[in-house]
Amino acid sequence: MRGKERKVIDDARDQPLDKRVRFSVRLLESASTYKDIVVRKKDGFTQILLSTRSTYNNTLNREVMNEVKSALEKAAVDDSKFVLLSAVGSVFCCGLDFDNIVKHLKYNRKRATVKLVDTIKNFVNSFIEFKKPIVVSVNGPAIGLGASILPLCDVVWANEKTWFQTTYTRFGQSPDGCSTITFPKIMSRAAANEMLINGWKMNAQEACDKGLVSQVFWSETFTQEVMVRIQEITSCNSFVLENSKALVHYNMNVELKQANGRECEVLKKIWASAQGMEYMLKYVQNKIDSF
Repeated sequence: MRGKERKVIDDARDQPLDKRVRFSVRLLESASTYKDIVVRKKDGFTQILLSTRSTYNNTLNREVMNEVKSALEKAAVDDSKFVLLSAVGSVFCCGLDFDNIVKHLKYNRKRATVKLVDTIKNFVNSFIEFKKPIVVSVNGPAIGLGASILPLCDVVWANEKTWFQTTYTRFGQSPDGCSTITFPKIMSRAAANEMLINGWKMNAQEACDKGLVSQVFWSETFTQEVMVRIQEITSCNSFVLENSKALVHYNMNVELKQANGRECEVLKKIWASAQGMEYMLKYVQNKIDSF
């Protein structure tokens, strides 16, 4: 490998020749494409790991979001039964990379705002439109967009020591990831307001009790517990998995896309304003790395 190219791990050595050829093609494509994520083609599923080199703590800039979107698009049309989304390190995802956003907005704010917001919109839509199940393994803190995308996925497992927070109002940003519609639906309007407006730092068990997380596992056995359940899902029929998801999500996608569109329009107005820029600059300047 040269430069920042990422290795994509092939677990298909025991597959018949024609399948191995198809695996090899996908591996070569991924290895030359992804720099901020790792894609592992497993037997029956695709694992996408956030492992960002261009950002800290797995934060999301345009490049990272586009890579995740691309990986989902590939998994949508290959023989994967589902996607496992996880992360490398002690942090799952710290949401949008505001250092990067501020840097771009300093120059030609209007043009940069449109590009950034369109990237977020397309990133979130890629989760909404994905027809196969998305399983998430939350190994560490999930903040901002890293937390708000979780209800767009199908199964969410969390390490007992992790936590979830959406501190949007503290740095002058509005909610994203369809959280204005998913959070009230899954955890009540009052709890959603505590998260989205007051920035409630929710621990793993609270997140499970509120419906943001499916199950919580002990830290010492987290990876083993996840992989046992992954193997159980892998043994299921792909037609059944996809159609079960379709039934659960029936008539939801239009509503989610509309919410995503509304949220992105508000973000566009905030980022294009002098006041919105001022809030973000203060946040970036006063930010203390707590990890």
